[in-house]
Amino acid sequence: MPLDPDLEGFLELAEMGRLSGKSQPMHQLTPQAARAEFDLTSQILDPSPPGAINVSALQVPTRDGQLLAARLYRKIGTEQSVLPVILYFHGGGYVLGSLDSHDSICRRLAASGRHAVLAPAYRLAPEHPFPAAVNDAVDSANWLAREGAVLQLDPLKVTLAGDSAGATLATVLAISAVQHPEEMVLKPQAQLLFYPVADTQRTRPSHQRYAEGFLLESKTLQWFYRHYTPDAEQRGDWRTSPLLTQGLTTLAPAYISLAEYDPLYDEGLEYADLLKNTGTSVTLLTQNGLTHDFLRMSGITGDIVNIYSAVDSWLALH
Repeated sequence: MPLDPDLEGFLELAEMGRLSGKSQPMHQLTPQAARAEFDLTSQILDPSPPGAINVSALQVPTRDGQLLAARLYRKIGTEQSVLPVILYFHGGGYVLGSLDSHDSICRRLAASGRHAVLAPAYRLAPEHPFPAAVNDAVDSANWLAREGAVLQLDPLKVTLAGDSAGATLATVLAISAVQHPEEMVLKPQAQLLFYPVADTQRTRPSHQRYAEGFLLESKTLQWFYRHYTPDAEQRGDWRTSPLLTQGLTTLAPAYISLAEYDPLYDEGLEYADLLKNTGTSVTLLTQNGLTHDFLRMSGITGDIVNIYSAVDSWLALH
């Protein structure tokens, strides 16, 4: 399917900025500069997220004694109700992304009032390379299992979710809940995976097809991986490349939503097939005409509202 015309116009403007020298490819920036630029894009991609949301600032303790900033999102009027919860991890290649950059996604997931959304800010590379993000994600999940009831959250009704690298963290938790129950107390009832990173070790045809000009670039992916896994052998670890997981068995039902114009598209399809082969219930969708990061694009194209609606309908059944 052709690229969404509104998104195509946005990408053309971005390319003009690059050609004029006003902007640079992300992989040519320092992590600090790339983070600042990435956070600013949220105001352009989704300038008017739902406002009728109660947002609470929290702190999540980690195994090394640090505290992670986190936010809890609930539709106004549900504060006294015990709600199922979506544990959401933001994307950004383990190098970028923040509670601010993905605030609009969390608001939209919480807007129906069907679920609360808990979003922890795991630590980023290169300051905190692998396995810091994984450890922070596990600690966040276990904290939710212990403390959720105090926050009017149902720790027995948790959906693990994320986009891009955040979706990879969600997959790692879902796998850990089955394969490493001694480490992972929380037992999820479902997974929401948006354009996950499934294999940091090997490239596929979609990495060449959409290498440049479709928002996420293949060179940027490699830039992410070098920061997060400076030792190339770490990219063979199943926690960075879930496609390499050995002995995988049935996991919580998964909703996998991929972008047609995304370097990660092929590995997303492979991961969906891997889950299906374990007997895991998989709902797989390709968002035609869209690129990586489409969840943050409600201000660019009208198609995104239907994506959130479909997610909400699926969650109502799981």
